[in-house]
Amino acid sequence: MRIWLNKHFGFSKGEFNGLVFLTAIILLLKISPLAYNYYKPVDEDGPALSAAIKKITITDEESSYYTRDRIENAGIKTSSRLFKFDPNKISSEEWQTLGLSTKQAQSIVNYRNKGGKFYRAEDLQKMYTISPAMYKKLLPYVEIENKEPSFAGKNFQYEKKEYVKKALVVVELNQADSAGLDQIKGIGPAFATRILKYRERLGGFYKKEQLLEVYGLDSVKYAEIKDQITINASSVKTLNINTADFSALKSSPYLSYKQINAIIQYRKQHGNYAGLSDLRKVAILTPQIIEKITPYITF
Repeated sequence: MRIWLNKHFGFSKGEFNGLVFLTAIILLLKISPLAYNYYKPVDEDGPALSAAIKKITITDEESSYYTRDRIENAGIKTSSRLFKFDPNKISSEEWQTLGLSTKQAQSIVNYRNKGGKFYRAEDLQKMYTISPAMYKKLLPYVEIENKEPSFAGKNFQYEKKEYVKKALVVVELNQADSAGLDQIKGIGPAFATRILKYRERLGGFYKKEQLLEVYGLDSVKYAEIKDQITINASSVKTLNINTADFSALKSSPYLSYKQINAIIQYRKQHGNYAGLSDLRKVAILTPQIIEKITPYITF
């Protein structure tokens, strides 16, 4: 080790001896507390301290095992006696007459005041203030009044109401209001509102099948209601295709904005439409679209 230190640090013999001595002192200072704690004699508790600790332990055990018994026996009247009683009715004083302490009796009364009730004699067991011994003592004297109505022996006559099937009505679709549509079997307030809004946008229905275009009204619902409606196509509102502007045409659910613009541009370039044959010359209008809008336009 000395050769290694001389090689790397250039220690002299005296410096090396001093380093070894300093290291020995540091190790001694580190070890001395451990040695002291190891060989230090353990102080024993004096007789007075041991007796006090033992007394505290015994007191805690007695408190744990006999708290309820001390409460039960505290304040008991010397003239206690047993009698038939209803635990839902007797007062605190009567509980004490049965052998309970003041605290026990008041605890049961508080339980009743908060809505608690005894339905059976066995329910007394749920009161922690009543010990098993006291419960066995009181059980034969419990008489709980049963206020629940008894249905035994009573004859009840049930009136069987004949279900009257609602007569089907026939409603004219273009004139009916919300109340009128609500009379149709299968049409509630929600569908009635949707039908009215779509009728307003169209300008009126010209055939029953247009109801299938109402949101949420499928073929099953249509089959259910189709025989309850009629349509007067003469009340359908029409637009003159030669004078209608963009805002008037855009209310139609059958025309897109591009198709409306095409109709107006063709009219500006070629003049008024003479009939359906001119309308068919607008390339963007398909035969299906023309068929749908025909009942709603005039020339």
